[in-house]
Amino acid sequence: MNNFLAELIGTAILILLGNGVVAGVVLRGTKSENAGWLVIAIAWALAVTFAIFTVGGISGAHINPAVTIGLAAAGAFDWALVPEYLAGQMTGAFLGAVLVYLHYLPHWSRTEDQGAKLAVFCTAPAVRHTAGNLISEFIGTFVLLFALMAIGANRFAEGLNPLVVGILILAIGLSLGGTTGYAINPARDLGPRIAHALLPVPGKGGSDWGYAWIPVVAPLAGGVAGTLAYQLLF
Repeated sequence: MNNFLAELIGTAILILLGNGVVAGVVLRGTKSENAGWLVIAIAWALAVTFAIFTVGGISGAHINPAVTIGLAAAGAFDWALVPEYLAGQMTGAFLGAVLVYLHYLPHWSRTEDQGAKLAVFCTAPAVRHTAGNLISEFIGTFVLLFALMAIGANRFAEGLNPLVVGILILAIGLSLGGTTGYAINPARDLGPRIAHALLPVPGKGGSDWGYAWIPVVAPLAGGVAGTLAYQLLF
């Protein structure tokens, strides 16, 4: 399996399980309706964990352009491989969102809230404030990459690293995710947002393209800053 396919599969798993839990919580008529933020945060952490278990031995399971570009900026990843990784991540994120749409097919028409439908696919801020939203996504992704660099510098029992990364994602979600929904991953937000725009979701409304640049630009900047800061300090 090549890196493109591995990143595609890993990111598709991430989105299927991650966006899937959001769908279960916010769409009408599911058995997990209104299960809450804690359920979402835990499921996203597990989604990352199992995506890494699946393809980590092949591509390293970046499953996030901020990780790929952050590592490349720090000299820890070959720039020549970046386009292949990004293409796999974006394609996987789109396909994962399509699978979520299909899985919850009977529930879209039962849900009247357009914002809830959009939330299944992509993030939105709790309070719309451009500077504040940029800062939140920057800090969240900075912590992600800084901590990933630290995790990589430690030795764990074989097979434990994905669990440690999953715990990191859970910590970020619970502590920093309440402001913007912690995209901290441009592919996670942009790929499904494109899917939302293209799929025939009943009564879906707009895809909020005015906000869409923030969960792309801020995570990329935060990821690069996180890796470089770790190198500078350690």
